[in-house]
Amino acid sequence: MSKRNTQDAKRAARERLRIEREKQAKKEKTRRTLAIGGGIVAVLALAGGIGFAVTNLTGGDSGGHWETAAKVAEEGSGGSADGVTYKAPANTSGKNGIEIVIGQKDAEHTLQVYEDMRCPVCAAFEQNVGATAKKGIEDGDYKASYTFGTFIDDNPTLGGTGSRNALSALGAALNVGPDAFMSYKEALFSKESHPEESEDEFGDDAYLIEVAQGVDALEGNKKFDQAVKDGTFDAWAMRISQKFDKAGIKGTPTLKLDGEKLTVDGQSPPMTPEQFSTLIEKKLGGDGKKQEQKQ
Repeated sequence: MSKRNTQDAKRAARERLRIEREKQAKKEKTRRTLAIGGGIVAVLALAGGIGFAVTNLTGGDSGGHWETAAKVAEEGSGGSADGVTYKAPANTSGKNGIEIVIGQKDAEHTLQVYEDMRCPVCAAFEQNVGATAKKGIEDGDYKASYTFGTFIDDNPTLGGTGSRNALSALGAALNVGPDAFMSYKEALFSKESHPEESEDEFGDDAYLIEVAQGVDALEGNKKFDQAVKDGTFDAWAMRISQKFDKAGIKGTPTLKLDGEKLTVDGQSPPMTPEQFSTLIEKKLGGDGKKQEQKQ
């Protein structure tokens, strides 16, 4: 297939996704429902969006496969139960492969990113700031460490398995390569593919595979497809989620540079390229000016 035909096919796939999402939205007409207070999910006013506060979430998957995956995750490497085996993707590091670090290993600074794959504000951040942050990684201004939570699945008002399932699929992409991971994350958070938090499209393996067809390294990749269908990295995804919980993160997206939180007002994360670049420059001093000059 020619490159042009390949690109046309990708555009057609994205268009089908867009049309289907519009149809679904019209059918359901579901209004976002968030439990405020009472220790569920609070809504925080952010620059350019709305963020989630994470507090004592319960509910979600009360048993079955994901509960088993969580137990296996606690065992770590070598753990196995009821057909679920702990397996970490390639291109990870640290004990049990729970370190997801993208970028030049010798980069002096580290940007820590905490997200939930179903989080609408994370999607807005990635759509608005993702390219700027990625350029800083590519240019060696910093390497990026990613940690993902699954707290939206645990909200009893919303429920579902999309945060877990999408994280497992991200593991399958990372197993292919860092570039595939970054491109797939971008595709999942895109306007065309990211569902409302009241929907659980990421809980559907077929949907995750369809979105992957817009990523060069994953298009028609049978090993990736099978890993998503088999849930190869489900226990690993739960281990990453456990790491997120232990980090004490109170809302997503949360950004830290060398362990110091990046906020525009002491609370809200940067939601525009300008805000992000200004904070990077401020934190890195003279080195940070490189980030602004490369815009």
